[in-house]
Amino acid sequence: MSARTLPLLFLNLGGEMLYILDQRLRAQSIPGEKARKVMNDIITTMFNKKFMEELFKPQELYSKKALRTVYDRLAHASIMRLNQASMDKLYDLMTMAFKYQVLLCPRPKDILLVTFNHLDAIKDFIRDSPGILNQVDETFRQLIETYSCLSAGEFQLIRQTLLIFFQDMHIRVSIFLKDKVQNSNGRFVLPISGPVPWGTEVPGLIRIFNHNGDEVKRTEFTTDGNYVTPQREGSFDLYGDRVLKLGTNMYSVSRPVETHMSGSSKNLASHAKENIVPNPLAKEELNFLARLLGGLEIKEPRGSETGFRLNLFTTDEEEEHAALTRPEELSYKVINIEATQEPGRRAELSRILGELEVADPRPASSGKGEDLLALMDEL
Repeated sequence: MSARTLPLLFLNLGGEMLYILDQRLRAQSIPGEKARKVMNDIITTMFNKKFMEELFKPQELYSKKALRTVYDRLAHASIMRLNQASMDKLYDLMTMAFKYQVLLCPRPKDILLVTFNHLDAIKDFIRDSPGILNQVDETFRQLIETYSCLSAGEFQLIRQTLLIFFQDMHIRVSIFLKDKVQNSNGRFVLPISGPVPWGTEVPGLIRIFNHNGDEVKRTEFTTDGNYVTPQREGSFDLYGDRVLKLGTNMYSVSRPVETHMSGSSKNLASHAKENIVPNPLAKEELNFLARLLGGLEIKEPRGSETGFRLNLFTTDEEEEHAALTRPEELSYKVINIEATQEPGRRAELSRILGELEVADPRPASSGKGEDLLALMDEL
């Protein structure tokens, strides 16, 4: 298991979440100014500097349930609200989209290009907000600094860690089913044609070498696939053509998106409790980050602001039906986030929270997350 996987998992899932929310905000005809505020608030919270610094520290992945809790709080970082069924569907779409991208990456290192595609699109959402753009660019630089020096083997370990995280998730998604890239059992169809990984050759030739390393024979064979050589490698710089299209916004053209539990996922429901229980280390990390983000408190509308509910289903009836039919074990409702009572841990958390305090004098906070939310408002 790679200790460098968490930032890539968090940022790519976050990118997919923003794609979906942007599509639903447009589909429900939410006024432009209100929709922009929602996107800006969520992106500002997601790319908070202190949070990113902790996220990039080597650490194990969270469990599925723990990570779902983080995105639940993140999605409610503005004036928008999601019902439980819509939040479950949002998380299903996020995870299945990124699982598909990881499976289809031509080579493990290309997971970084997928991440850059997500961040490029996020920057387009906030192109008129230079302060938030700077936050995203800083994360870009952290990604380049952290991952540009990793070997192919280290990227392979990251890919393997991601696939282990996703291995029991087989939610059927209408877009994938219609495009025939997903089977009715929720498993993806891997292509046998298209560009081969950068730096490799089109299959069809066997070279035989002698003990001196000299080529002595060539044998050609036919393949069932139609493979081609990629024209160039995608850019791993702050700006540039990523070439790879995985990780771009598949909701840019409005299409209705439905999710359904596959038979295999339903069968796995009885084992889900075992799968989603966080290991102690992952849960401690979640506790740590939850406090770093002030517990990711749900933001309430202030002053003249009016909140609204976003529905990821076509109708309220569909949403209610989904809430009633989803297996209880696969509905991520609550995870208990507890503070350990060890003095050393308490002191460390106090130090972190102390760093987040705003220098200007402020009235006493009515909630543990208000100081950090106020700090993020100033970014």
